[in-house]
This record gives sequence, C-alpha cells and structure tokens, in this order.
Amino acid sequence: MTQKLDTLQATLERVLADRLVSLVRARGEITVTVKVADSLSVAKTLRDHPELCFEQLIDLCGVDYSGYKDGLHEGLRYAVVTHLLSVSKNWRLRLKVFAADDDFPVVPALTPLWSAANWFEREAFDLYGIVFDGHDDLRRILTDYGFIGHPMRKDFPVTGHVEMRYDPEQKRVIYQPVTIEPREITPRIIREDHYGGLH
Repeated sequence: MTQKLDTLQATLERVLADRLVSLVRARGEITVTVKVADSLSVAKTLRDHPELCFEQLIDLCGVDYSGYKDGLHEGLRYAVVTHLLSVSKNWRLRLKVFAADDDFPVVPALTPLWSAANWFEREAFDLYGIVFDGHDDLRRILTDYGFIGHPMRKDFPVTGHVEMRYDPEQKRVIYQPVTIEPREITPRIIREDHYGGLH
C-alpha cells in the first residue's frame, strides 16, 4: 500500500505540478486541492492521463467550512470534495476545490467528464447552494421546489423557515411559517444498580 501511494503521489506531483495548491497524505489516502480556475482541467487530466486513469467518480459532496474548528478556519467557506477511483490502477484520490466567492459559490460542473456527478452536484446545489457551472439540469433534488434556503449551510436555522402541511378545510397542501417553539430537552438518567439485567 505504501509503495502504491508513493507512486501515486509522485505521479500527481509531476503531472499536476504548478496546478496543485496542496497535496496531503494522511491515513493511507491522498487529498489534492486545486484552484477553482484549474479544477476542470485537473479533473480531465486525472481521468485521461495514462499514468492516473481515474475512470470513476464515486462521490461528490459540498462542505461549509464556516464553523470548522470552532470558526477558526481561515479561507474560503464552500468547498466541493470529489472522490475518484481508478479501477485499472487500483487507487483512490480525493479532489478538493474551494468556490472563489462565499456569497455566490460557483465551481465548474464535472458532469461533462463523469455522468455519475449529476445527482451529487444537484444535491450539493440543493443543500449548500453551490452552483455547478455547465450542469445541464441543476435543480433541487431533496427539498421541495418552493423551499427557501439551503439546509446544510451552517447558518441555516435548525427549524427552517416554513413548514408544509395538508389543510383539510382547504383540501390542499399549504405553506406557513414554522410554528415549532424551541425547547431544551433533558435526557432521563437511569441509576438502577441492576438495570438491564446486568449485575
């Protein structure tokens, strides 16, 4: 495993060279970070270069770093993390790219390179508000069409903004402001000596 990672790391450093922002090797995995402007060309290189051959995109997700390390994170807020697999070389890679604008996060879509990115990009758009430039059908996938906001952002309220329910009098689904009152729940503590049959 170590020799394989050594080979992959050396190849990435040589092939990507000045396009690498960082390369981190930890826990038997390699994570490369690239600039958003280079992300599409780097992804194409990772897929097509004969020494890399990352044929499959196996996962893609959005990340909101605004609360990372108790808010001590310095840098851009939104990232897209992609997990790639090379079946022919039998190795994996994590590709990370940060959106350049925290107010309107945009990264290039990977769907033109790997069609498997389609639903993952729609999910990251829906939950984090990250726009994937070049995606043919970027629309919500998990929340309702009328949903306001992006629920996985760290600043999204836990109870949301609106709730949807069926109104039997109007005989239709209606939207209304959230009516849940925040409350503190204290867990019940059991202090029995023989609880659960344990002696």
